[in-house]
Amino acid sequence: MAFTAKDVKDLRERTGCGMMDCKKALTDADGDMEKAVELLREKGLAAAAKKSGRIAAEGMVTAVVEGNVGAIIEINSETDFVAKNDSFRDFVNTCAHVVMEQNPADVDALLACKVGANTVEELLRDKILTIGENIKIRRFVRYEGVLVPYIHGGGTHAVIVKFDCDASLLDNEEFVNFGKDVAMQITAVNPAYLDKTGVPADEIEKEKEILTQQAMNEGKPEAIAQKMVMGRISKYYKEVCLLEQPFVKDDKVSVGEYVDNTAKALGSSIKVIGFTRFEKGEGLQKREEDFAAEVAAQLK
Repeated sequence: MAFTAKDVKDLRERTGCGMMDCKKALTDADGDMEKAVELLREKGLAAAAKKSGRIAAEGMVTAVVEGNVGAIIEINSETDFVAKNDSFRDFVNTCAHVVMEQNPADVDALLACKVGANTVEELLRDKILTIGENIKIRRFVRYEGVLVPYIHGGGTHAVIVKFDCDASLLDNEEFVNFGKDVAMQITAVNPAYLDKTGVPADEIEKEKEILTQQAMNEGKPEAIAQKMVMGRISKYYKEVCLLEQPFVKDDKVSVGEYVDNTAKALGSSIKVIGFTRFEKGEGLQKREEDFAAEVAAQLK
């Protein structure tokens, strides 16, 4: 079956592959468009396998809320340029909606979820083929309830905050702004826990031991050291617990006091009962590049 230049162009638009790759695929497929797509996808699987060992610590995080369901997700790529690619951003958004709608248990379950005729894993492989970088779905969390999302820096940080309050407050602009303030606090200060009750007892004991030793190393008697430790533990809570932290917009009040004050102003009960904060690439090994060596290798 013969094919035309328009067929090559159409195949390129469908797959995002290079002109010569599309021409060869159509030749091998005897002009059959669908078979040519399959051949390119098969090549893409090989390309994805080659790319799978490459470090992916860039990409983006996002938070999406629709009604009483939300999701926060991180998908990584090799370079920051990809995070600005509309096709990549659409894929991230699609995955977030799959999490919301199908409630997969983990990343493997998400990869097996269907989006139309394809699985998420097949969509991922297509993205690796067309974008030309290793791409990995790293993590996600799904929420139900009264939720406020916040995305910072176009996808460098994302937060979802869950509140215990009347859902009708989501129609109140003052509450929505308050929710975003809390989310921005979490983004900026990165609390590890919601409140004091969330801090594991063994972590507090370990912190007390360290602080006691520090005080004694300063030459303080043990009795004085113990009193100093209690003060320092209080300071520790203010660093790691969201509701104990000084509110970034008004450090004369804690976040907990800001929540209570807002509840009184709105005449309603409001409590923060959970949150998740994702920072793009946190804890991942970053790719170190020698740009001169890379250019030299390409010239060779």
